[in-house]
Amino acid sequence: MAAAGAALTACSVPAPRRTDPAPDPAPGRPISTGRRALLMQILAHPDDDLYFMNPDTRRALDAGTPLVCVYLTAGEADGVNKIPGRARPAPDRAAYSSSRHQGLRQAYATLLGLEKFTPWEISVADLGDGHRAEVNTLTAGTRQVELVFLNTAMHTGRHRLGLPSLWQDRRLVLRTVVADGSPLRRAGSYTYDGLIDVLAGLLERFRPTVVHTLDPDPDIQHSTEAVRRADSEQQGYSDHADHTAAACFAWAAMIRWVARSSGDGGRIPGFAVTSFRGYYNRHWPKNLPPGVLDEKAAALVPYGGSPEWECGNPAGCGDYNVGGDRPLTNRKGWVRSTRHRYPGPRTVVADGPGGRLAAYAVAGLRLVRWHETPGADGVWGPPDDLGGGPLAPALGPATTGDGRLLLFGLRFAALGGHGADNEREIVLLEQKAPGGGFRAWRGLGTPSPGRDEGRRIGVPVAVTAPDGRVHLFVRNAEKGLSTRVREADRTWGGWRDLGGGEVQDGLSAVVDGAGRVHVYAAGHHAVHHWTQDAPGTGLTARTQIDAGPVPGDAPAALPAADGTVDLFYRGQARAGTTAVRAGAATPLAGFDGYGELAAAGPALLGRTTEGLLQLRTATRHSVRSQGPVALDGAALRLGDEGRPVVVGLGTDALPWTWRP
Repeated sequence: MAAAGAALTACSVPAPRRTDPAPDPAPGRPISTGRRALLMQILAHPDDDLYFMNPDTRRALDAGTPLVCVYLTAGEADGVNKIPGRARPAPDRAAYSSSRHQGLRQAYATLLGLEKFTPWEISVADLGDGHRAEVNTLTAGTRQVELVFLNTAMHTGRHRLGLPSLWQDRRLVLRTVVADGSPLRRAGSYTYDGLIDVLAGLLERFRPTVVHTLDPDPDIQHSTEAVRRADSEQQGYSDHADHTAAACFAWAAMIRWVARSSGDGGRIPGFAVTSFRGYYNRHWPKNLPPGVLDEKAAALVPYGGSPEWECGNPAGCGDYNVGGDRPLTNRKGWVRSTRHRYPGPRTVVADGPGGRLAAYAVAGLRLVRWHETPGADGVWGPPDDLGGGPLAPALGPATTGDGRLLLFGLRFAALGGHGADNEREIVLLEQKAPGGGFRAWRGLGTPSPGRDEGRRIGVPVAVTAPDGRVHLFVRNAEKGLSTRVREADRTWGGWRDLGGGEVQDGLSAVVDGAGRVHVYAAGHHAVHHWTQDAPGTGLTARTQIDAGPVPGDAPAALPAADGTVDLFYRGQARAGTTAVRAGAATPLAGFDGYGELAAAGPALLGRTTEGLLQLRTATRHSVRSQGPVALDGAALRLGDEGRPVVVGLGTDALPWTWRP
C-alpha cells in the first residue's frame, strides 16, 4: 500500500531486449514431490501483505508454515512519516523506509506470539550479479519469518513511479534506497532482467510450496482524476501501479523459474499460487465479518507503531501514517476485505481407474493429476504432469453427458514487459473417454479481445445441459458476463456478451429440474442472475435477487428437490450465511464464517470464522480441525451412497482428503 503517484497504466508498453523461453504446454514433465511447506510472498510495499493477504498469511503461519516475504520497493514514498495531529516533518526517505521495516518487524513478532520489540537477526544476502539485500529473520520455536528487502526506489527522480517504469522502459536502470540502520552501506540498481533474475533466484533458493502475489491484471476503473488521486489508484485501473508491476514481475519470475528448473529434463517445482486483489476492495461490498476483521486489523497496529514507543530503531517505530485505528477508519476500507484474484475451485475431483479418485490442480503453473493409492483411503500417489501452463490457479470443470471430464483454465498466454505481448486466454483439456487419457490442449480465446481488455477476464465456469450443450461462462473486462457454447457435436459458437450489471468474479452455474441453465454472481447491491426461458435457448439477464443482504462473496447454487435452485452466500461484512429458497431469504443457522462457499448435492462447504473448513449436510455439521492447512478452492464431491468427500491442497501443495 502506498500513496498516490504518477498515473501509469498496468504492465503494457514499447520490443523487449530479451524474452524467456516460450512456456511449453506439452505434458509429461517430471514434478518435484519431496518438499517441505514454505510460503513466499512477493510484495510491492511493506504492509501489502498485512492489508491484502491476511488472514490467509496468518492461517499458514499459525500452522507452522515458514514464511518468506520479499518487498520489491523501499516503501519510502515522499519520505514523510506523518504523525497524526502533529506538524508535517521534513522528508527523509531513508528514515521512512527504515521505520516501515521496523513496523513489519513489530507486526510479525506479534503474529508469532512474541513481544513486539523482540530482536531480529539482521544480515545481508548476496543475490548474485552484484545484487545484495537486507534480510531480517525471526524464529519462534519451530516457526520462522524472513523479510527480504530489495528496496528499489519508488520514484525514478523524474516524478515517475519506479517499479512500473522498470517494467515498461527498456532503458531504465532503477536505483535502490539504503534504509537508515541497514547493514547495507551503498545503494545498488536493477534492470528489468536483473530484477526477474533475482526473484527467480530467490524462488530457487527458498523453493516455496505456496507463492502469494498481488493482482497482475486489476479491473478497469473509470474515475475522475480527483477521485483517482483520492483513492490512490493508477489511471484507469482499480489498484496502485506498484502493485500491478510487482505482480507482473512475480509472475514473470515464476515462469522463468519453472522454465529453468525443467530445462534439460529437470523437475517442475511443485508450488501453488494465490494472487490477491488490492485497491479493488475500495469499490465492492466488504467481505470480512467483524471478528475476522478485528484480528486482521490488529496486525496493523504494531506495524503503524507510535513515536512514543522505545523500539530501538532511531529512524522510527512504524508507519505512523496508518497507526492506531486508521486502517479501520480510512474511508477506502482496503483492510475490510481479502479477495483472491482467481476465485473458485483450485482442486477438481473425478472418478479414476479402479474406483479410485483422481484429483486435478495447478502446481508449478501446470495442470497436475494425482490418483488415490489402492487400498489406502486418502493417500495420494505421485503427480502426473498434464501440461498447459502457465495457468492461473482456479479451474472450471464440467462433465459431458457420456462422462468425459472437461477442464477449463485461464492461461497466461504471454507475459512480458518492454512492449512484449500480455495476453490471457481460456484453454480446455478434454478427456478422450470417461476415465481415460486426454486430447491436446485447445485454446478458446477471450471474451475481451482488446490488447488491454484481454488481461482483465476472470476464471472460467462451465456446466453441461441435458441437451448435451456445454455452457462456458467468464467474467469479462467490462465486469459483466460472457458465454461461449459447445454444441453436442463438439463445435463451438463464438463469444457472446450476456449483458446485465457489474459483478465480481466467482460465478456459480447450475441446471435446474426443468433442464434450464442458471448463472449467479455477486454484484454491488444484490446477486445477479442469468437463465434460459426454456432448455436449449439462450441465457438472458434477469431481475436481480435482492431478497437477502448485499452479497460480500460469490454465491453457491444448488438444484433443489422441487426443481428450482437454492442459493447460498455470505452477506456483506457478516459472518452468517444466507439461504435463498423459492425467492425467500433466511439465515442458515450454525454456519457462520467467511470466504467462498462450495455446494454439491445437499452439502455445503465453507470456512469458520477461525478459518477451518466446515461441512453442512441435511443431517450433520462437521468441522475439519486436523490435517494440513487448507488453501482456498477445496473440492466438494458426493461419493458412494451420497457421502461427501472434500479434497484440497495444503501449504505443501500436495492433496489431502477429508471424509467427515
